[in-house]
Amino acid sequence: MTKADSEDLHGNVPDASGAALLLVDVINDFEFPQNENLLREAPRLQKALRRLKEHCRRAGIPTIYVNDNHGKWRSDYNAVVRWATRVDSPGRAFVQALTPELDDYIVLKPKHSAFFGTPLQAILEHLGAKSLIVAGVTANACVLLSVGDAYVQGYRILVPQDCVAALTPEAHDEALHLMEQSFGADTRAANGLDFEELSGTKKAA
Repeated sequence: MTKADSEDLHGNVPDASGAALLLVDVINDFEFPQNENLLREAPRLQKALRRLKEHCRRAGIPTIYVNDNHGKWRSDYNAVVRWATRVDSPGRAFVQALTPELDDYIVLKPKHSAFFGTPLQAILEHLGAKSLIVAGVTANACVLLSVGDAYVQGYRILVPQDCVAALTPEAHDEALHLMEQSFGADTRAANGLDFEELSGTKKAA
């Protein structure tokens, strides 16, 4: 088998980048106990995530939505979007602003971590990603556990502090501190990141 033949087998991962953006559980109806802080944070977080995604797009960094399934497992991401954008969904406006685009990757996960029981690792290997920008909700649960697994896999991890949220401000801050101390995560705000350096497209001075 030639190298070209091998690459053709992975036509479902046509991009190449030194980094990937993981958006964790952003297709979310936010309908769970103690959601008041998250709902207050939602408009700000939505804008921050859209800016982050656009910065990544300009630098050639692909976006991978990694999201909880909803209801009976059918690997149907459109059904998850429909559920989160139903008329009475508290997260409706948030999800509508962040719905995946045609060139985004989509992974449904059965548990908290983006890596557990999903094809994420295979996608990242074919991308050639060495760095992961992890954003979404919640900082002290699914984001935290995804970062822990990314650390075990040897990735460079960046968690922009303005692009994650939790049920309380205290939980947000504690989770970021833990990710810094235990997993070596870079938690500077998104506007401090060098996206071209992360993607591997930055030209030498």
